[in-house]
Amino acid sequence: MDVVYVQAKRWEANVGRPTVQAFAGSLEGFRAKKGVLITTSQFSDEAKEYANRIEKRIVLVDGEQLAQLMIDHGIGVAEVNNYTVKRIDLDYFEEE
Repeated sequence: MDVVYVQAKRWEANVGRPTVQAFAGSLEGFRAKKGVLITTSQFSDEAKEYANRIEKRIVLVDGEQLAQLMIDHGIGVAEVNNYTVKRIDLDYFEEE
């Protein structure tokens, strides 16, 4: 069984490579191979490149992805409106 470590950052500025590198180092301290780093902002290109090239598997979830996951799974969101989309029933208009 694999253990996955999660860390979340509530930042307005981009999360850079040093933060991802520090997270990878903390995984090493627990001998973990997998982690998820979540931010409310974005990751810099250097942070993404670093996460992709190291041996450890670190998934980066930025603010936009986080918001979409919350919407998709109904976590921390409330439905405001619900719309019905209708199509024309062509069978109704067919002559016999």
